[in-house]
Amino acid sequence: MAEPVPVRLAATLMLVRDGAEGLEVFMVARHRAIEFASGALVFPGGSADPGDEALAEGRYDPREATLRAAALRETFEECGVLLAREAEGEAWLSAARSAEIGAGADKASFAEIVARERLRLGFDALVPFAHWITPPMMPKRFDTAFYITEAPPGQLALHDGSESVDSVWISPRGALEAAERGEYTIVPVTQLNLRLLGQGHDVASALAAARARRIVTVEPRPEKRAQGWRMHIPLEAGYGTDHFDV
Repeated sequence: MAEPVPVRLAATLMLVRDGAEGLEVFMVARHRAIEFASGALVFPGGSADPGDEALAEGRYDPREATLRAAALRETFEECGVLLAREAEGEAWLSAARSAEIGAGADKASFAEIVARERLRLGFDALVPFAHWITPPMMPKRFDTAFYITEAPPGQLALHDGSESVDSVWISPRGALEAAERGEYTIVPVTQLNLRLLGQGHDVASALAAARARRIVTVEPRPEKRAQGWRMHIPLEAGYGTDHFDV
């Protein structure tokens, strides 16, 4: 019998802002060499690192601390947005300060940067949005927490040029329509979360909906069909369906 595929903790952050025509979310196009969702348009995020938990300084249980720290770290590493405050301040870092820190990051770890710059990370600004676990049939599995937060004003979100090769601020509906036209590849999990996000018309309503929603863990149950796989998910997760096809 084959050994079960280990499940790795991961986190994703949906950065949202109010655009000229309503709610927009920041998305990056994955490099095709990346192990998960290669070439696809996704929200910034990735696997947790061993040092992530310590960044939360005991404010959450170990799992939640690790996931929130991973979301913040990956967002900084992938698109340069640093959701943090100065040690003695309450305002988010300015665009100039964030850019200064990014330019001086060199090969320092995220924890080293936070300590050196005396920053307080914005754990409190992350609102749980969804929780997905890759089904056992897949060769690589992730236990992924999705968070949503308003993008700090003024900070410029950009793709890093290595893990991500393109980026865009886009409405949830616009992203889905672009995928239908073949302009982007968007995996089913991201599509479902875009549809859920799109139920909010602005940042305030999207955040309010996320705070009010009960997070139901989704671990798709695969069913082999003649046309491919049908993945069954809990209807109570709030996606308006109990399955999707891949």
